Amino acid sequence: MKTIKGPALFLAQFAGDAAPFNSWDSITKWAADCGYKGVQVPSWDARLIDLDKAASSKDYCDTFKGQAAENGVEVTELSTHLQGQLVAVHPAYDTAFDGFADPSVHGNPKARQEWAVDQVKKALTASKNMRIGAHATFSGALAWPYIYPWPQRPAGLVETAFDELAARWLPILNHAEECGVDVCYEIHPGEDLHDGITYEMFLERTGNHARANMLYDPSHYVLQCLDYLDNLDIYKDRIKMFHVKDAEFNPTGRQGVYSGYQPWVDRAGRFRSLGDGQVDFKAIFSKLSAMDFDGWAVVEWECCLKHPEDGAREGAKFVSDHIIRVTERAFDDFADGGTDEAANRKMLGID
Repeated sequence: MKTIKGPALFLAQFAGDAAPFNSWDSITKWAADCGYKGVQVPSWDARLIDLDKAASSKDYCDTFKGQAAENGVEVTELSTHLQGQLVAVHPAYDTAFDGFADPSVHGNPKARQEWAVDQVKKALTASKNMRIGAHATFSGALAWPYIYPWPQRPAGLVETAFDELAARWLPILNHAEECGVDVCYEIHPGEDLHDGITYEMFLERTGNHARANMLYDPSHYVLQCLDYLDNLDIYKDRIKMFHVKDAEFNPTGRQGVYSGYQPWVDRAGRFRSLGDGQVDFKAIFSKLSAMDFDGWAVVEWECCLKHPEDGAREGAKFVSDHIIRVTERAFDDFADGGTDEAANRKMLGID
C-alpha cells in the first residue's frame, strides 16, 4: 500500500489577470498559503508557463520547478485539456472550439489539429524535462454528436470514429513512450472517452498502449449514474491520476441526466465544492490507498454556488483529512507466535 500524495490544486480554474492569479510566482505562493503541497499546471496559460521554452530548455524547467519549490509547492503534472480536445473535433464544434487554439489556425481545422498535436507533444517533452511521469489531457471527440442513437446510427459509424481517434493519438502515445510519460485521459462527457466502455474501445485500437491511461474523476461518473467505486476496481492498473471533485445528482419529474439545457445551478447534476456533494471520498481514498495508487490527490474546483477561493481553501483541508497514512505492519502483528514450515505442517496435521 502507498500513501497518496497531496493535497494539490489544478490551477486552470484560478489563473486570471488579477493578482495573485496572474503570475507563476504569485499563484504558487497563494496555493501554498491555502495549504497545498503541489500544483497541476494548465500548459496553455502563458501567464503561468511558456510551453515552448519548457519543451526546449531543461534550464527553464529547473527554474520553473525551483521557483515553485521556493514558494512551498511541487509541480505535480502538466495539463493539455484544451489542446487534447482539439486533436479530434467534429465539424459541429469547429466554431466553439476555435477559441482554444492559437489565432493563426482559427477557421482551419486541419491546421488546428496539427497545432494541437504539436502542443501535446511539447507538453510531454516538457514533462520529461521536469522529470514528471504523468500528463493530463482530453481525448477530443468525433462521435459525440451521435451519443444518442436517433436517428438510428449507420452501421460502422462509431467504429470508424474510434479508428480515426486512435490513429490520431498513436503518434502522440508513441512520443509519450519515448518521454517515459503516461498520458492520462480524463474520462469526461463531451469526449469520445467518456466512460469505461469507450475507453476500452480506444485502448483496443491503440494495441493496449502502455501509455494510454486514465485520469479518475468521480464527479463525472456521478452525473452519468456510473458506479465510480466499481470503476476503481476495474481500471486500477490504468488509473494514474486523480482529480478530487465533488458532484450531486438530484433528478426530478422534470429533468434527469440531460437536464433540459439548464444552466449549471438549475441542473439535476451539478458539480460542487468538496464535501458539499454526494461523492463517497472516504471509500475512494481507501480503495486508492489499497491499490497502491502512486499519484497525487489533485483538487479540481468547480462549483456553481461557492466562491472559488473558499472552495480552494476548504479543498486543501478536505483532502488532507482524507489522505490515509498507510500502515507499515498488520494490526495483529503483536499476536504473531512465529512459525516455520515444520510448525505449519504440524498445525495442519501433515506428517
